Amino acid sequence: MDHSKHERLRADELNEDILVGATIYGPEDEKIGSVSHLHGNSVAIDVGGFLGIGSKRIAVPAGQLDFMRDESGDVHAVTSWTKDELKAMPEHHD
Repeated sequence: MDHSKHERLRADELNEDILVGATIYGPEDEKIGSVSHLHGNSVAIDVGGFLGIGSKRIAVPAGQLDFMRDESGDVHAVTSWTKDELKAMPEHHD
């Protein structure tokens, strides 16, 4: 996917109504997780698993994710972290 043509979200769009469910793509453009919820200035991400089963929830600073909207309006984010790096992070508990 060519993310260079996608519209970056404005700061006022970085809210739960827009971000929950957004797919997170890693450095090789592979799907590595999805946004579960926001927690202060952090984004809780479900990583791994299948259909929510066996996934691990971690939290990362929102500024470490590049949120954008593709041509069809779907919101997603890109990060330089790999799935393995995210899985190695401490589990997030609400």
